[in-house]
Amino acid sequence: MKTRQQIVAGNWKMNKNYGEGRELATEIVARLKPSDTKVVLCTPFIHLAMVQDLINGVSNLYTGAQNCHQEDKGAYTGEISVDMLKSVGVGYVILGHSERREYFAESDELLAKKVDKVLAGGLLPIFCCGESLDIRDAGTHIAHVEAQIKAGLFHLSAEDFAKVVIAYEPIWAIGTGRTASPEQAQDMHAAIRALLASKYGAAAADATTILYGGSVNGGNAAVLFAQPDVDGGLVGGASLKAEEFITIVEATK
Repeated sequence: MKTRQQIVAGNWKMNKNYGEGRELATEIVARLKPSDTKVVLCTPFIHLAMVQDLINGVSNLYTGAQNCHQEDKGAYTGEISVDMLKSVGVGYVILGHSERREYFAESDELLAKKVDKVLAGGLLPIFCCGESLDIRDAGTHIAHVEAQIKAGLFHLSAEDFAKVVIAYEPIWAIGTGRTASPEQAQDMHAAIRALLASKYGAAAADATTILYGGSVNGGNAAVLFAQPDVDGGLVGGASLKAEEFITIVEATK
């Protein structure tokens, strides 16, 4: 039995209009059974206040944003601040997702600033890291992920680092139907935990929740989550189907 906090975060990405989002969230709330696993619904911004209202009173269900800006306020048309997220009850923020890094050119330096802003606002970052297929095939995937973590997180104090959730996402397995084998996932999660121990100590590393993200679904979740260093998942497409998402949540038991 793992002692670390188990988390399943559903990343809806840019899907579901308001009515569809309400329907999905309502069904998830109805199907979710009490457990020690934290469930985070990371929805488009238009859904956050509505979902927060729906989940009030559900002890293990939380809202999460998919991004935030690194500044408190200002002339940043189209962006959203930590304070805005906090004002509607958001608990978590995904940072550094591969799609943000690739499509919006988010750098390690920028992500470090966003991590600081999220923590300063009292929210919890889900910090993403991962490698492309070219990097995996070149055999430099562990060094690549280690560099992302060092640049984005290693400036943090031990106290602040303890609030961070890490999500490993092999980019070549996101939305492709191709999943890292349980052994590949475990190897990377173990390498991440060893890196954390070298900076913050073994106890801190052992307490850090590390999620796997990359085509997690109802069929493969149980074997992935059974790996000793995999503490749940950051779920994409399968989080848009309530029944399958709940199957994934229940696979953490």
